[in-house]
Amino acid sequence: MGELPRIVIAAPASGHGKTTIAVGLMAAFARRGVRVSPHKVGPDYIDPGYHALAAGRPGRNLDPFLVGEHRIVPLFRHGARGAQLAIIEGVMGLYDGAQGRGEFASTAHVAKLLDAPVVLVVDAAAQGRSVAALVHGFRAYDPDVRLGGVILNRVGSDRHEEILREAIAGLGLPVLGVLRRTESIATPSRHLGLIPVAERREEAVRTVDALAELVGGAVDLEALLALACSAGPLPGADWNPYAEVGDPVAGRPQVALAAGPAFTFSYAESAELLRAAGAEVVTFDPLRDEMLPPDALGLVIGGGFPEVYAEELSANETLRKQIADFAATGGAIAAECAGLLYLCRELDGTPMCGVLAAEARMTERLTLGYREAIATRSSPLARCGERVRGHEFHRTRVTPAASTPAAWAFPTGGVEGFVQANVHASYLHLHWAGYPRLARRFVEACR
Repeated sequence: MGELPRIVIAAPASGHGKTTIAVGLMAAFARRGVRVSPHKVGPDYIDPGYHALAAGRPGRNLDPFLVGEHRIVPLFRHGARGAQLAIIEGVMGLYDGAQGRGEFASTAHVAKLLDAPVVLVVDAAAQGRSVAALVHGFRAYDPDVRLGGVILNRVGSDRHEEILREAIAGLGLPVLGVLRRTESIATPSRHLGLIPVAERREEAVRTVDALAELVGGAVDLEALLALACSAGPLPGADWNPYAEVGDPVAGRPQVALAAGPAFTFSYAESAELLRAAGAEVVTFDPLRDEMLPPDALGLVIGGGFPEVYAEELSANETLRKQIADFAATGGAIAAECAGLLYLCRELDGTPMCGVLAAEARMTERLTLGYREAIATRSSPLARCGERVRGHEFHRTRVTPAASTPAAWAFPTGGVEGFVQANVHASYLHLHWAGYPRLARRFVEACR
């Protein structure tokens, strides 16, 4: 890969405008003919959808907790192959990592692993000269993080901008861009964050186009590119899914991935690993398709927002019954979070597939965070005793109506998920690149 120009877009905390700036930069460079590789720190599924729309290639996640820090550079190299510039959007505040683990899995951690300069996005709406103290503190906190510039967001006026620039000039850091306060561009959100691209594609295209104009006109793109070019060589090999899974499973079994507006949460590497393990990968939309792909021997039903589409999912009774029959006759199913809800008997009283003797309900409580888990028994996804790291993010509760073996046990106490016959269903989101054997095991279970 050599010296791929790369830049990390970070902030003091959530809400400062990282996604606005990152998406705008990706789109602005892409529209100038630059091949941009988009990346996101952390387990986020939604932001990478906007990244992909802006850059024209898959948005990919970089999460040391989920895949191991030794895989960050190989996965980055794999995702950025053929690109001219990589833009990495951070997560939360620059130094916010996994709870109880210091900087681990933080934006700063990933920036250091990638030896990438950092641009700090600061919401300056309620700040004057004090912005310099904030920026100075973030630069001084960890000298190994190379803070290369600042982008000021939500600046109120020419005078406000002048005050901010004068304050930061004393630090010797360049102000790479200034965005004024504007309500003309907004990306709608709901209980779990931004609304995914797949649910509002036409609007999302317009939003990304507007951000390309706004950010492209407010940021010194040449100066930012020069900073990105200051990143040195990134040694090592590209991540290779074929090397990770070994020899492909014979017979080329077909695996169908749930897609469409209700099931938008997936990592690009999951499909790549399934193909490397020997599967033919196809997609189906539970909202629109009345039948499963006719040759499917395995179903992967990932995360998303089935609660938003519960009535439409329920109305597709033909597909629901076929999925129940598929499970009853030994078809392999791996379901995560939204997939788990879809396999229940009902969601908030609305009939679902009925694969699991359980009922799902929306709640006010947000369940969020990294998890370490141990497989309680063998399933089409994991062997009994296998340890994984995952992530939970939901506002629902699943109540079993009958005794069903759990999928995972947590070292801190408690169990979660379901294993029955050839079905594995759980709230736990896994990044299969961290556990490539899961993909191979699932393909082997497709019979």
